[in-house]
Amino acid sequence: MRCPYCGGSETQVKDSRPSEDGAAIRRRRVCPDCAGRFTTFERVQLREVVVLKRSGKRVPFDRDKLQRSIDVALRKRAVDPERIERLVSGITRQLESAGEPEVTSETIGELVMAGLKGLDDVAYVRFASVYKNFREAKDFEDLLGTLSDGSPVPAAVPGPDAELEPEAPGRRRAGRP
Repeated sequence: MRCPYCGGSETQVKDSRPSEDGAAIRRRRVCPDCAGRFTTFERVQLREVVVLKRSGKRVPFDRDKLQRSIDVALRKRAVDPERIERLVSGITRQLESAGEPEVTSETIGELVMAGLKGLDDVAYVRFASVYKNFREAKDFEDLLGTLSDGSPVPAAVPGPDAELEPEAPGRRRAGRP
């Protein structure tokens, strides 16, 4: 393993322990050349998976790219990092054990959306808005309607008899931003 600091090729393992529910090995390493310390993870890879992009291009599956995209969706959300790691590992295992040498980017996107929907609604909406390339507010409304119980949520429209009271300047009504 090369040192990320000086590029030295002879790093030493100082500590190894299981990580991620035993699905990986965490190794603490030190470089004898620059004394830099860093951590590596060793995971089982069942098979090489190739991703077929929308453009028709084929690229190797990249677990780190999957992790980054989920991290972006979950930015500033209070979700336990262990749950995030389980989601990434679960999606990776599902893709590797599917038996297919190629998987479409749409399949990966759908797996991520399903996982995020069960993990955090806000992250689900964030990811879906980019993945599905939302263009207008109606796209968000349609997606938000699926979050409740699977059926669209009707918009609250005041009836013809409803009186609209003006807001006092400088005051906010409950439930308003």
